[in-house]
Amino acid sequence: MSKRRFYLALVIFALTGQVAWVVENMYFNVFIYKMFNASASDISLMVQASAVAATLTTIFIGALSDRLQKRKIFMCLGYVLWGISILAFALIRLDLISAAFGKAANTAAIAITAVIILDCVMTFFGSSANDAAYNAWLTDRTDETNRGRTEGINSMMPLIAILIVFGGFMGFDLNLASSWTIIYVIIGAAVLLIGVLGFFIVEDAPAKKADDCGYMATILYGFRPSVIRKNSGLYFTLIGFIVFGISIQVFMPYLIIYYEQTLGMSDYVLIMAPAIILAAVVTVLYGKLIDRFGFEKTVLPSLGMLILGYILLFVFPGVISVSGLAMKAPVFIGSLLMMSGYLTGMAVFGAKIRNETPERMAGRFQGLRIIAQVLVPGVIGPAIGAAVLKNADTIVNNDGTTSFLPSNAIFLAALIVALVLTVLLVLYFAVKRRRSER
Repeated sequence: MSKRRFYLALVIFALTGQVAWVVENMYFNVFIYKMFNASASDISLMVQASAVAATLTTIFIGALSDRLQKRKIFMCLGYVLWGISILAFALIRLDLISAAFGKAANTAAIAITAVIILDCVMTFFGSSANDAAYNAWLTDRTDETNRGRTEGINSMMPLIAILIVFGGFMGFDLNLASSWTIIYVIIGAAVLLIGVLGFFIVEDAPAKKADDCGYMATILYGFRPSVIRKNSGLYFTLIGFIVFGISIQVFMPYLIIYYEQTLGMSDYVLIMAPAIILAAVVTVLYGKLIDRFGFEKTVLPSLGMLILGYILLFVFPGVISVSGLAMKAPVFIGSLLMMSGYLTGMAVFGAKIRNETPERMAGRFQGLRIIAQVLVPGVIGPAIGAAVLKNADTIVNNDGTTSFLPSNAIFLAALIVALVLTVLLVLYFAVKRRRSER
């Protein structure tokens, strides 16, 4: 497989997958908030259910791809089915639900339940294709000489995806059900088409003889005490990744609602777009530093950017008025630092995890990665956020219903978690250096 073809597959599969995940992670909550007046608890439940679905899927499909020594079929067919499941969200509308269940039914509650269930179905296909197969394929196709660089590209894709989604959504009134229908049709069709294209451009790594253990043994391989002892560096990195992910998930499910509803930034896309572009550039350049200096020297600066971003977003909750002029610089700079820390942190942890993964066993370890990246953070992080927002202010909607307003306290909670991780890493590195000096 030529280098050009490899990078083409990397970019289009990573970018398209991240666009779909951005819509799920950042806009499904906006969807049920605006269309069905969902509460913070509803949003937390949706994130948690999706995290569980993603983890179980990645564990089982990742192990299966190891057994078969094939990634391509799971990637390409998975993207096709992923796209079809996204298209199905266009059918979740109050008018269609009312027609199906009658006007007396609690259509909003039915709609929220339907979104959560379909989100889990969509996550099954998406995690099979992206979390399990694509990530194992990327590990197979890279080594320690280029993983920082490729992980920098891979990790900047969420920001590029956010930019694409933000820019694309500017043309839609998200208070209208028809807008969401069009969005789901466009995103679903794009993911489906990339899956079809993948059959022509993706190439599996050369197959090697699979080990003799059975399927269930392959699934459980990464949970064996002997494997944990043998790969202690990998498991420490996964623990750090868990704490990092919890910090991100404290605020991320509520971020767009916070910008738009709490801060009243109807033009948040125009403010965030430059921050996203700059953060993407930082992430690509940072990938080269990861290859050159390694995990220990690059993870703390990433956390430093994240922490500074949190501080600015917490201390300056909104715009600053100076001589009648509304200054949005603190929100912009805080968001830039937060996003840069988030994406470079993802690159640092991602490269380290790939480097520590035993060769030709990437599939069976993707379940562990998704536990660290999605399951534990996806369950604990939003729950912390929901607890912080339990007594949040509310607004009255035009139909008489109420909706909560996220506060800047979510950034303080995220900051505390990030500080805990920083202290743990500093202590770990200090102990590691002392041992090496003996």
